[in-house]
Amino acid sequence: MDVSFLGGPQPQLGVGVVAPFDFALDRELWRWVPDDVSLHLTRTPFVPVEVSLDLARLVSEHETLDAAVQALCAVSPQVICYACTSGSFVGGLAGERAMCAAMAQAGDVPSLTTSGALLEALREIGARRIAVVTPYTKSVTDSLEDYLGEGGITVTGRAYLGLTRHIWKVPYRDVVDMARAAVVGSADALFISCTNLPTYDVIPQLEAELRMPVLSANQVTMWAALRAIGVRAVGPYQALLDPVARRGPAAMTGWEPPRDGGPLSADGGPRVTPEAAFAGPPAPPDGEGDGVEPPHLPPDDPGLLPPV
Repeated sequence: MDVSFLGGPQPQLGVGVVAPFDFALDRELWRWVPDDVSLHLTRTPFVPVEVSLDLARLVSEHETLDAAVQALCAVSPQVICYACTSGSFVGGLAGERAMCAAMAQAGDVPSLTTSGALLEALREIGARRIAVVTPYTKSVTDSLEDYLGEGGITVTGRAYLGLTRHIWKVPYRDVVDMARAAVVGSADALFISCTNLPTYDVIPQLEAELRMPVLSANQVTMWAALRAIGVRAVGPYQALLDPVARRGPAAMTGWEPPRDGGPLSADGGPRVTPEAAFAGPPAPPDGEGDGVEPPHLPPDDPGLLPPV
């Protein structure tokens, strides 16, 4: 059969993705990408460290980024993104900007990170007060809140799992439970952190239930990378991707923020950030503690158990 009339494959735009060595959700990234865009993924070298602030620093070293970007440039992507939330917020705003500069210099290609994309997305939807959900330990979650604070974002409530491995195995029901616990008081939006936490299918359902925009790490990464090359991300009923969705349930709360922009408690004083730790008591800072482990989660999924 002569297929010469097909003329070969259509030209593709390329998005380069630098992911941590343990990233397991390649397929989730692709779900936000239209058919005329290809993702080119590379991973950082393996290091025998569990998810922690130490790991975040190791997978975001400039030498590591330089090697990954040079490998990606062999296929000429139009933009390169670093797809790791903790790795891009662990150094604060200055660290995130330095990472972007290092990647851009290594490949002479526009570059961005997940945490930088998050702040861009929050500006896009006009959110200044957000609830936060993470699979991390307390210390890593604290670091995210510090980064957001530097960016002018107030965390109104948060929930975290306390995990140090197997994050990609967390089921949607646990993400939903954390979201419900984190969204208390006056929040403009919910952010679900970690590119290794599955979120694609749960976003529209949470937006309908919580009546607010819901952002996730992989979503904002793909949205910002595609936007940088003039392409719209795809996804069903997600407020970040579809302005019409922002006028749906996300705009039906009837709540208006305080004029001074700061969250207040019932007595008019500063609001204390509510917190829910789903793996037992909040974990001590990385590298510290008295050797007592938090109680295990129900053993319905082996990937949710903290290491012993």
